[in-house]
Amino acid sequence: MIYFNNVSKYYSGKIPGLVDVTLEIKPGEFVFLIGPSGSGKTTFLRLLIRDLIPSSGTIMIDTVDISKFAASNIFTLRRKVGIVFQDFKLLLDRTVFENVAMVLEIIGKPERDIEDGVMNVLGLVGLAEKKNLFPMQLSAGEMQRTSIARAIVGGPKILLADEPTGNLDPDTAWGIIEILKEINALGTTVIVASHNADIVNRLKKRTLTLEHGRMVRDEAKGRYHLDKSGKMMHKGGKHNVAT
Repeated sequence: MIYFNNVSKYYSGKIPGLVDVTLEIKPGEFVFLIGPSGSGKTTFLRLLIRDLIPSSGTIMIDTVDISKFAASNIFTLRRKVGIVFQDFKLLLDRTVFENVAMVLEIIGKPERDIEDGVMNVLGLVGLAEKKNLFPMQLSAGEMQRTSIARAIVGGPKILLADEPTGNLDPDTAWGIIEILKEINALGTTVIVASHNADIVNRLKKRTLTLEHGRMVRDEAKGRYHLDKSGKMMHKGGKHNVAT
């Protein structure tokens, strides 16, 4: 369970990143996070991995207030929460297998468990046959699948994806979404920040809409409420900030 209670984050003391957000995300949900550039989506995700600390309010994962985690204990949070980035953040001098394995090496898994764990997730994302290739030998979609494998190999309860299809063509983007859906079906909570209206509208998952750091919509089967310029819209097409 994820619970935001009146959470705000201000940069330099006055620039709003997130403003007075209260919500609950239940275990096993698939949630889209949408909004114009600068609306607070990345701030939301960074707060969940404690890359940022809220200016006020509390963020609970299960029964733990993660804003009170000591820096030395953040590694325990990162075991629960995996994250996938738009720009992959892979190590170019390591193979697909090595990029994924490093997560298990860091937490001290035995060599045999590392071999089995890495090959299991590479099979899930369709990259088992490319385990010995380096990132520069992969397509963008394959690099993103490697990034997903690395994020889930440790068995996190929560997977965050920050614009995971932003650099991909439509067909490849849908392939990534299908993998995220499969991971969600296995019981992992998945939160996806996205600008892809087609994906959001077709999946009809719970959708949280941010604008200027405020949560302006929370819909059980949401849709993309932005026009081509990134401005908020009524369902009828006129611009508006929802209440």
